Amino acid sequence: MTIFDSIILGIIEGFTEFLPISSTGHLIVASEFLGIDQTAVTKAYEVIIQFAAILAVILNYRDKFTIKKVDLWSKIFLAFIPIGTVGFIFSNQIKDLFSIQIVAIMFIVGGIIFLVVEKFFIHEDKMSIDNIEDVTLNQAMIIGFAQIFALIPGTSRAGSTIIGALLVGLTRKASAEFSFLLAFPVMSAVTAYDLLKHYKDFSDANLLTLSVGFVVAFFIAYLTIKLFLVFLEKFTFVIFGIYRIIFGVVLLILFN
Repeated sequence: MTIFDSIILGIIEGFTEFLPISSTGHLIVASEFLGIDQTAVTKAYEVIIQFAAILAVILNYRDKFTIKKVDLWSKIFLAFIPIGTVGFIFSNQIKDLFSIQIVAIMFIVGGIIFLVVEKFFIHEDKMSIDNIEDVTLNQAMIIGFAQIFALIPGTSRAGSTIIGALLVGLTRKASAEFSFLLAFPVMSAVTAYDLLKHYKDFSDANLLTLSVGFVVAFFIAYLTIKLFLVFLEKFTFVIFGIYRIIFGVVLLILFN
């Protein structure tokens, strides 16, 4: 992996991790175009840029990472349990799902779901929860079950949690914010697991390449979180639905 590859993948990870457009799907496609083999060293790099995205969440929401927010975090960790359990039990089967074709199909399916939800299910007068600390335990659990769909490549962890949150009555902004914080336990678990599996590979990796990827992913993720919330103050998720459908169709055409 070159410095150029590191920058490109860092940008993609930072920009797509918290948007409902699947960071995993984009990284798979980008790696195909760049000709990057999925080696142990590449996996070590992915661990680093995921960690950078986690830090971006902590920095953006540092006021939420205090002992005073125990109630909020109890709901977030409750929402984490479904994907943590299913992901652990079926990890081998999930790995077999990784392909460009599945990514493309799930991009399209996810895009259609966003358009349908925005058209028929989202009514501003019924979206009563604008503060994520007002989310109930039942709502958190439903959002957690919705997140299970993110185990299918191309679905998007952010996308599935946002859809779940919208359907249980959170505003668009609150849905995005709950998704950001829910990323913390999910990504921490995945990063810790991958780190245990690939820690030896860091000795073979280029430290400069890893460092560049980390810095790029962190700053892009930090800015994306802030700009995404500003975007949602004026716009809906329709543009993401349209983008997902177009991107998925393009992938099917290019790789079939």
